[in-house]
Formats: sequence, C-alpha cells, structure tokens
Amino acid sequence: MSVTLTESAARQIKKQLEKRGKGIGLKLGVRKSGCSGYAYALDYADQLQGDETVFEGHGVKLIVTQDDLPYIDGMELDYRREGINEAFQFNNPNVKATCGCGESFSV
Repeated sequence: MSVTLTESAARQIKKQLEKRGKGIGLKLGVRKSGCSGYAYALDYADQLQGDETVFEGHGVKLIVTQDDLPYIDGMELDYRREGINEAFQFNNPNVKATCGCGESFSV
C-alpha cells in the first residue's frame, strides 16, 4: 500500500508546517460526508499513533490511519495553482464517482 505526494504538495506542506511552528507532518484521511459518501480530511500531525502509517516524499511525512488506507491506497497528493485559486488535488485511483460539486466521492 502506498500514498505519494508531488514536489509541489511537499513544498506547500513544509510551508504550512513552518508557518504553524510545529508538527511532524500532514495527516491525510477520509470521513463520511456529502452525497457521494466520503470526503478527504487534512490535519496537522504532532505525534504518531499506533494505528498510523507514515509515507515520506520530498522531505515531508504524510500520515494515514490503517482504517483510511484502503480508501486512498495508490493516491497521489498534489498542490496546484490555477489563476487565483490554489488547493491540494487528490489523484485517487480508487474513486468510482464524485458528486456534482466535487466535494465528496465514492469508492
């Protein structure tokens, strides 16, 4: 099982952790939400829990709980700027459908 991140995503995570002043990485998970079933959840990680897996790339740690890993296995986390908009992009091969607004997905 694996989750990867692009160099652009790693730069943004480093920037956010430096601004925050603490943290060991970014926690990535899913939660039940929206009309399609699931939404991505991002949070800072200050310490590791026993049920978490750490993926490292470009000097950044991405932390995922064992329960969430089947939903995002094989995913690439990217960060893109398009015009005045910028956001993390979730390139997840497990997604079968998304809702019309793009906020939730099903696997």
